[in-house]
Order: sequence, then structure tokens, then C-alpha cells
Amino acid sequence: MRKRHDFDFDFDPSFWFRSWKGRGGGKRRGNWFAPGDMKYVILKLLKEKPMHGYEVMKALEEKTRGYYKPSPGTVYPTLQWLEDSGLVKMEVENDKKIYSITDEGLQFLDDNKSTVEDIFDRVSDMIDRIFDDPGPDVSRSVGRLVGVAYRAAWKDGRDADRKAKIITILDDATSQLEELAGTGKTKA
Repeated sequence: MRKRHDFDFDFDPSFWFRSWKGRGGGKRRGNWFAPGDMKYVILKLLKEKPMHGYEVMKALEEKTRGYYKPSPGTVYPTLQWLEDSGLVKMEVENDKKIYSITDEGLQFLDDNKSTVEDIFDRVSDMIDRIFDDPGPDVSRSVGRLVGVAYRAAWKDGRDADRKAKIITILDDATSQLEELAGTGKTKA
């Protein structure tokens, strides 16, 4: 009996998805912030303007160009800690809790200016590396190629001519890429 993951090719296409996601495909997560960094980050955001929790999450996502999406489980407890510490104050407007930085919060940011700058420099460097990294674009293209190849192969089931043509196309693409990378065999 043929299992769903058995293919006539040498690999399971879900391998590509699992390995890509496992390396941070799509949205990179990684270690954006060390433990304790979030209080500085949120304070700096609130220094720009008062916000409610969801706005803080969106502002942080925007600052990282969408590569880091903070969870409510990170933002709201930090806002509560900042409020309990007197570094922010909360007021309810239109049924929303709006947080703004206090004078103590401004002083705290000033006292920890080098720490705050280090955090934002580190995150900025990480974003620069992501945008310079060809991996996500290549992974996206490989994923599209694999998807199209499988759809083409499955469309007509076990048509040997179709399968041979697909293999020829993929082998040609592989040879071209090997030549580009300098790892392929030279043609005689």
C-alpha cells in the first residue's frame, strides 16, 4: 500500500518545509532579545508616544521590519512590571489601557542609555544580516520549484514520459546551478 509520504522521487517534499522552518524560515525568531531586554525596548517605544499594548506589539514588529512579532505573553507582563515599578503609568481611554512613560521611566532610560543602545544596535545588525542573507529568497524559490515539480509529476500520475521530462528539467537546472557555484562537472 502506498503511503501518503511515499513519492517516486528521492525525497519527501515536506522535508524542505520542515528543514526551512527549522532554520527560521518565514519569520526569523532566534534570540532577538535577551532576558530583561524587553523592558528597555518598551520604554523606548513609549518615550516616542503613549500606546496601548497592541500598539506596542505592532510598533515593535514595525521596528524589526516584521521579523520579530512579540507575543501578548511577552508585552503585557512587561507593561505590568513597568507600571508596578513606576516607570510607566496606565490610563484608560475608550476602554483601552494606554501606557505612557513617567519621569522615573525617562530617568531609567537615561541611566541605562548604553544598554538600550546596545540592544537596538544588536537588533539592527541582525536585521541587516537577514536582508543581506540570500537564504530566505533562495529557500522561497526552492520551495516553489519543488511544489511545481510535484504538481507536474502528480498531474498525470505515472506517465513515464512526463516523469522523464520533469527529471531532465530538474537535472538541467541542477547542472546550471552547479556550474554557477563552481562545483559542477564541466561539459566536454
